[in-house]
Amino acid sequence: MSLAEATATSNSPEHNNMANAIRALAMDAVQAANSGHPGMPMGMADVATVLFTKFLKYDASWADFPDRDRFVLSAGHGSMLLYSLLYLNGYDKCDIDQLRNFRQLGSMTAGHPETGHLPGIETTTGPLGQGLANAVGMALAERHLAARYGADIVDHYTYAIAGDGCLMEGISQEAISMAGHLNLNRLIVLWDDNGISIDGSVDIAASDDQLARFMASGWDVSSCDGHNAEEVAEAIEAARKSDKPSLIACRTVIGFGAPNKQGTSGVHGAPLGDDEIAAARKALGWSHAPFEIPDDVLKAWRDAGSRGKSVSAEWNSRLAGLDATKLAEFNLALSGELPGNWQDTINSYKKSLSAEAPGWATRKSSQEALKVINPILTSTMGGSADLTGSNNTDTPDLGIMSADNYAGRYVHYGIREHGMGAVMNGLALHGGVIPYGGTFLVFSDYLRPALRMSALMNQRVVYVLTHDSIGLGEDGPTHQPVEHIPSMRAIPNVAVFRPADAVETAECWALAMERRDGPSVLALTRQGLALQRTEHTDENLCATGAYELLAADGDAKVTLLATGSEVGVAVEARDKLQAEGIGTRVISVPCLDIFAEQSDDDRAKILGPGTVRVSVEAAIAQGWEGYSDVHVGMTGFGASAPAKDLYVHFGITADAVAAAAKSKL
Repeated sequence: MSLAEATATSNSPEHNNMANAIRALAMDAVQAANSGHPGMPMGMADVATVLFTKFLKYDASWADFPDRDRFVLSAGHGSMLLYSLLYLNGYDKCDIDQLRNFRQLGSMTAGHPETGHLPGIETTTGPLGQGLANAVGMALAERHLAARYGADIVDHYTYAIAGDGCLMEGISQEAISMAGHLNLNRLIVLWDDNGISIDGSVDIAASDDQLARFMASGWDVSSCDGHNAEEVAEAIEAARKSDKPSLIACRTVIGFGAPNKQGTSGVHGAPLGDDEIAAARKALGWSHAPFEIPDDVLKAWRDAGSRGKSVSAEWNSRLAGLDATKLAEFNLALSGELPGNWQDTINSYKKSLSAEAPGWATRKSSQEALKVINPILTSTMGGSADLTGSNNTDTPDLGIMSADNYAGRYVHYGIREHGMGAVMNGLALHGGVIPYGGTFLVFSDYLRPALRMSALMNQRVVYVLTHDSIGLGEDGPTHQPVEHIPSMRAIPNVAVFRPADAVETAECWALAMERRDGPSVLALTRQGLALQRTEHTDENLCATGAYELLAADGDAKVTLLATGSEVGVAVEARDKLQAEGIGTRVISVPCLDIFAEQSDDDRAKILGPGTVRVSVEAAIAQGWEGYSDVHVGMTGFGASAPAKDLYVHFGITADAVAAAAKSKL
C-alpha cells in the first residue's frame, strides 16, 4: 500500500479532499510560475487542514480580528501553503487569479509571504528562523496584553510552522530559549519534520536531537504522523493544555502525493513538471483541472473560514463591556496612535532641557526622554540585550517582564541580539505594543537581518544603539563602530538618528514614536556632550533631518555638516574659522536618511549656496558623497585608549576640521 493510499484510509474523505485541494493548488501555481517550492505545502497540507478546520481561531471576513490566533509560516519558501489557505478560506483579495499569478510582477502572491500584501499574512518570512522568532514576539504580546486587559479580551494562541532549516539557524536557539524562559504556553510550533533540505537529506549537515534541544529549553515536546489527521489533532489538543510552549514534530513526506519525487530534495524548490503532476493527481485521486476546486470542497473550506464570525461577534460584545478607561487605553494601543497630550508633553520637556542645559551623554539623554515618554505612552515595551545599565533603556515605571509578571513592560532579552530584533518585530506585528530594545552599536551586526525585516515590513521598532563611535574609548576596536552607521543608512526605510545633545535626543525619540511605517535607530554616545540647543522652540528641528544650528557671522564661506558628538567639534571649528574672518555655518544632521527624503529645493535651502562643505562624523565617509567636499572622520578601525586621545589620534578635531575647510577655499 502506498503512502497516499494509507493516508486515504486513515483520514476521512472530507479531510483528504480538503488537504488535496492545498496540494493541487500548490503544484499548479508553482508549475504555472515555473518557479517555487511545492514540496513543503504538499507535505504539510494535512497538518494545515487540521489546524485551520479544528483549532485556529480566525474570521476570514475580518482578517485583523484582534483576538485571532496568529499563524506564522516560518518556512516562508512554502508560501503556496499559506496562499492556498487564504484563497480556500475566502480571505479578501486572495482570489484564484492571485494564485494563477504566483510569483509574477504586480501580484500579491510573492515568492515568500509579505505582510501587507494580502489579508491574513501575519509576517514576512523567507529568511529562515525569522518567523519562529516573530512568533515568540507575538506570543509574548498576547501574554502581556492579556495580563493588562484580561482574558475576556485577549485570549489567543500563536501557531508557527517551522522547517528543518528554521531549526538549523542560530536564531532558533535564541528564540526558543527566550520562549522557554518566559514560559510562553500559548506558543505552539509545528515542525515539518521531513528530513530534507536543499542539498539533500538533513543528516548530511545536522544530527541534532531537536526534541531534546527544545525540552532542555523548557518546552513541551511531542511527535505525530503529520499525515494522520487524528494524530495531528490529538497532538495539538495536548499542546493547547500544556503549561509550556510546545513543539510538535510532525513527521511528513516532502512533496507528499508526487509518486516519483516525494521524499527527495528534488521536490523542494522546483516545479514538479507536467508528467509528475499528472501522476500526483492520479495517486491522490484528484481528477480536477489546474486551479479548479470542486464546489463541495470549496464550500467545506469556506465554512471553516466563516465559523469564526460568531466568535469575533461575541468578542466585540465583551470588548464593549470593558471598563471605559481600560477600553480607551486598549483601543489607543491597538490603533498605534499617540496620546492627545503627546506634543505638549514633548515640548514642555524640551523647554526644561534648554533652561537646564545638561551635558549628558546621549544614552543618558535617551533614558531621560523615556522617563517622559513611557508614562504617557503606555504601549511601549523596552528592553536590552543584557546591557540595561549601559544602554539606559529602563525607566522606573515599566516593571520587569517575566513568567510571573507578564504585565511588565521591560524585557531582559539576554545576549540574544538577533533574537531580540526578531522578537520585537513580532511584538510590533501583533499590535498593541511599541517595542524598543538596546545593545551596543557595534553589535548591530548580530541583529542586522531582523532590522532589515523591520524595514521591509514597515514596522515601528526602535533600536537603541549606544557606544556609537571611538568615543567609547578603552574597549578598543572590537567595540568601536566605524562602518555601522553608514551601513544601516544603506538599508531602505531605516531612519538612523544620531542626536547631538539632550534636546535633539528628545526630538529624535519623538520622531521615532511618530514614525509608523518603518524602524528607527538611535545611535547614542557614551561620552558627555554639551547642550547645543540652548534656545527653546516648539518646532522639531530634527524633523527635516538637518537644520542650521549656527549661522555665519558675515558672508558664509564654509558650511560644516556634523552629527552626534561631532557637532560639538564642528562648533569649535567654526569658532576658529570665524576668528580668522572666515564666515562659517554649522548644520546639524541628526538624520541623513530623512534629509535625503526632502525635496531638492528644501535640501538646497539648508545646505546653502557657494560654500565649501565639510562633513564631520566619527565614521567612514560613505553616504556623505554629494553633500560635502571633504570628510573628516574614520578611514579604518579604532584603537584602545581614552576617548579624548583617540579623537586627536584619528584627526577628528576642531583644528583638523578647520584645516580641511581652508584646504578647499
